[in-house]
Amino acid sequence: MALINSQTFVCVDCESTGLDPKQDRIIEVAAIKFTLNETLDTFESLIDPQIPIPASSIAVHHITQDMVQGMPTIDKVLAPLLELIGSHPLIGHGILYDIEILCQHAARCQIPCNIKKNKFYDTLRLARLYGESPSNSLQTLRQHFNIQEEGAHRAMSDCVVNIQVFKKLSQNFKTMQQLTDALARPIQMKHMPLGKHKGRLLKEVPLEYLSWAARQDFDEDLLFSLRSEINRRKKGNLFAQVANPFHNL
Repeated sequence: MALINSQTFVCVDCESTGLDPKQDRIIEVAAIKFTLNETLDTFESLIDPQIPIPASSIAVHHITQDMVQGMPTIDKVLAPLLELIGSHPLIGHGILYDIEILCQHAARCQIPCNIKKNKFYDTLRLARLYGESPSNSLQTLRQHFNIQEEGAHRAMSDCVVNIQVFKKLSQNFKTMQQLTDALARPIQMKHMPLGKHKGRLLKEVPLEYLSWAARQDFDEDLLFSLRSEINRRKKGNLFAQVANPFHNL
């Protein structure tokens, strides 16, 4: 049975022109191959996306058009990056986005890419499972665990912080199988992570909003939590009706 402390992982982070992996373009990528005890290899590159970078994206990662001018295009970067990743388990915060946008770029460049077959461990979901941080953003987790700040919201600095967060969140697991099993089921969330009720306890969010949110294309943990809260209230209403002999009057 594989032990976590003997496993080699690769942490990956992509900065991009937006949040749509099919339409947006990578402008920076970083990866760190590591074990829980040491860093084995690193990869980092700015990338010319060959399209304008929206101001809203620049406000997040502070990567401007001038910074990517003359940098390699993605077709020059993917092969060495994918070679570093190999078949190692992937670590990332919202890692499915990074996997998807890398695969979309690889398909456009006709570069073989098999990383969807790699095991992956999302520190966002591990943080939800942990449940003791005020929020599950990478920076809040960094502060919660007293991890040293690495500077701007850039790909390599996010990887460095992400690895330290992963080490903290995986402390209660000894084997890879235990880690896999813990994330195999949807995770019950207590707070609404987005939208106009962001930060509120789900039990305090209006039912109408919960019902709307439960029909959206959110991740499995949030959908599971929304539907669980809706069902809890439905059962509660039925119980209240049965308990109240005057409810039909």
